[in-house]
Amino acid sequence: MTSPRKQVHLGVHFPGVNSTTVWTEPDSGSQIDFSSFEHLARRAEDARLDFFFLAEGLRLREHKGKVFDLDVVGRPDTLPVLAALAAVTDRIGLAGTINTTFNEPWELARQFATLDVLSGGRAAWNLVTSSDAFTGANFRRGGYLAHADRYARAGEVVEVARALWDSWDDDAVLADAATGEFLRPGAVRRVEHHGAHADVEGTFTTPRGPQGHPVLFQAGDSAQGRDFAAQTADVVFSMHSTFDAGRTFYDDVKGRLPALGRARDSLKILPAVTVVLGDSADDAEERARVIRRQQVSGPGAIAFVEQVWGRDLTSYDPDGPLPLVDPDVEGASITRGRVRHVADPRPVVAQWRDLAAANGWSIRDLVIAVTTRGGFVGTPAHVADEIDRYVQQDASDGFILVPHLTPHGLDDVLGTVVPLLQERGSFRTEYEGATLRDHLGLAHPDAIASAERAIAG
Repeated sequence: MTSPRKQVHLGVHFPGVNSTTVWTEPDSGSQIDFSSFEHLARRAEDARLDFFFLAEGLRLREHKGKVFDLDVVGRPDTLPVLAALAAVTDRIGLAGTINTTFNEPWELARQFATLDVLSGGRAAWNLVTSSDAFTGANFRRGGYLAHADRYARAGEVVEVARALWDSWDDDAVLADAATGEFLRPGAVRRVEHHGAHADVEGTFTTPRGPQGHPVLFQAGDSAQGRDFAAQTADVVFSMHSTFDAGRTFYDDVKGRLPALGRARDSLKILPAVTVVLGDSADDAEERARVIRRQQVSGPGAIAFVEQVWGRDLTSYDPDGPLPLVDPDVEGASITRGRVRHVADPRPVVAQWRDLAAANGWSIRDLVIAVTTRGGFVGTPAHVADEIDRYVQQDASDGFILVPHLTPHGLDDVLGTVVPLLQERGSFRTEYEGATLRDHLGLAHPDAIASAERAIAG
């Protein structure tokens, strides 16, 4: 007897604050007009995808003291966009990235509970952290929070938010026409919490949403981030989009769950991927090559290597060899608002020089090579085969699809690849439930049964 096919989970990512969106194509549109958000969300819902995902940048990135003009600059606030999308869609989940470092748990819990109520149970919160003083300069908390404390704060924020969501019973709001009473006695409980990162005291204002808790996303990749995901998240937004790396990450994170009393299926792992389609393998490869050249312009390549070298390199030809000058290890602040993943750039520069020498790469060629993440390139049939292979062989539970064009960049994928997955029984042809938890196969959290189970401390 054959095992049933695992179901593929798919979401779409609206291009965010980045320098990889192509603006030179004739059908490139606005990243600000609501029509762009609506187009991608509606197309994804028509294809029966799980969710629409919005990233967020709290401050425009600056390079050498100026906004880098090839980055996407300008984005409406995430939560109003998702609330507006709730009015023009019916089933697709609505996921938003909101920072746990610079926002307070009472406010965050209220905002996502409201979105869950308004959308009929489709809200999701992507939990991100920051120890960046540049980003935090515009917030009361500022830049004081040490890097080591960011997950401690995030964990406390989630703990308090869950207590607030659980302080209302699922059926707390009852309109009794005979008595005029709207709340059962004890259906709403007081929450009190006094911790290192949050102080909350009172009765929460917002009824429990249809999902109980909004779905929680998390994207940390460090050991601390993986622990936080295993303890907290429903979905991991993974960076590991090649098959072998995906399986290793999948096994590592899911292997942490049993010790925490969690089932393997209680956490979904979804890498972000790009997809480039063509009529043949060669056609798709050529399209992918052209797109990558569009994404990494000459100025963009120079700006990228300047972040690693920590010095002004504008005198260098992007189509020429890598700089011979050594990196300035104190020049990390040349770019602000972008995560720097290495403390010492010298080993990275040495590795890049070896790669460039071995392959005859220019600066631009090198940047294209090192910034190209795993993705799928080929015919629709090939891409459908690959997506299904990853899921059936436990390299992922699905994917978050990232377009290179706004807002039409995934139209071909949704129109050709998804139907092929549906034909083989790996992806739904209709929504079977009403909430995002239903789409993802996640359990509904039980409401707190008594006042004693609310946070106190």
